[in-house]
Amino acid sequence: MRLDLTLLTLGILFLVGLAADEIGRRTRLPRVTLLLLAGVLAGRSGLDLVPTEAGAWYEFLSVSALTMVAFLLGGALTRKNLAAHGTEIVVISISIVLVTLAFVAGGLVLIGIPLGLALLLGAIATATAPAATEDAIRQSGMTGAFPDKLRGIVAIDDAWGLLAFSLMAVAAGELYGNGHDGVLWHAVREIGGALLLGVVIGVPGAMLTGRVKPGEPLQTEALGLVFLTAGLAIWLEVSYLLAGMTVGMLIVNFARHHKQAFHEIENARWPFMVLFFLMAGVSLELGHLATMGVLGVAYLGLRILGRIVGGWIGAWAGGESATERPWFGIALLPQAGVAIGMALVAAESFSEWGETIITLTIGTTVAFELLGPPATLFALRRVARQETDETPAKGP
Repeated sequence: MRLDLTLLTLGILFLVGLAADEIGRRTRLPRVTLLLLAGVLAGRSGLDLVPTEAGAWYEFLSVSALTMVAFLLGGALTRKNLAAHGTEIVVISISIVLVTLAFVAGGLVLIGIPLGLALLLGAIATATAPAATEDAIRQSGMTGAFPDKLRGIVAIDDAWGLLAFSLMAVAAGELYGNGHDGVLWHAVREIGGALLLGVVIGVPGAMLTGRVKPGEPLQTEALGLVFLTAGLAIWLEVSYLLAGMTVGMLIVNFARHHKQAFHEIENARWPFMVLFFLMAGVSLELGHLATMGVLGVAYLGLRILGRIVGGWIGAWAGGESATERPWFGIALLPQAGVAIGMALVAAESFSEWGETIITLTIGTTVAFELLGPPATLFALRRVARQETDETPAKGP
């Protein structure tokens, strides 16, 4: 791609991101959805203004942005947060995964979908989009227990989702006489390897960062850890999301000389996020929505229902207040790259269902990428409003 065209494209994309950010601040619209829609308008499904060569940036941007988000989500798992909300985070995250799996798989079987395919699609439905959820939390400006718990749930639920997917793939293979034990081993290796890599980087990172400038890591230190973690995770073929989360959790809990462990990542992340969401929008093809049919509509409805019911059950079991119980599932509707990764693995392992799995997952991901962030922002604002209404007014 020519240098002048590269610079012009970057300049325009950053200015579009600035406009989306400002519109989001002045309205109740989520920045993520605005950026995605701007990307769709400029991309193949719209005016086709973005050079084709710019698509090569997407993989780098997505890995960089998501690893930064993983660091920040791991940083939310402080000892204080885990002591206060650890049980609820685990219970709610497991409940949402299990209920979503049961609702989607069971509902699809009832409308005539083969059991093996239904199990695979149910497992894919458990995945969440951490970047969209995290940005909605930040845009809301809400602090306190509810956003802290959301961050904790998002940080660990993809690990549960990967395990659920691997187990369902094995079950589907056994049902149809072609075992896929390798899928289960791959998931265990991906999760275990990511956690081990996170420890290998996080422990020395906790001891060493923040010493050049006492009390606060330099931006070069922060970005160095992000790219080192992502690069090694990809090379070792383990989850860079879980590896980044583990590094973040270890540094925030064990670095005794930090004031703000991830202040510089917070400063550096937004330009990456702008380009990531814009390029995600550019790559979205709205035509996939038209190909979903009855199966796609059923999947959308069942996943939404499963998230809401699973969130309520988990919140009830975890002893959450009635104010928060209805909103966990709604806040966790976004779905993106992890689901597509699962779909690619499933399509390769079950070629007879490959086209159906890929088409359905891409189509519904488009829908959840556009509809999920507004739902997250709505849930956050509803909880904030209800908590404000329930707070006793101070006397004169």
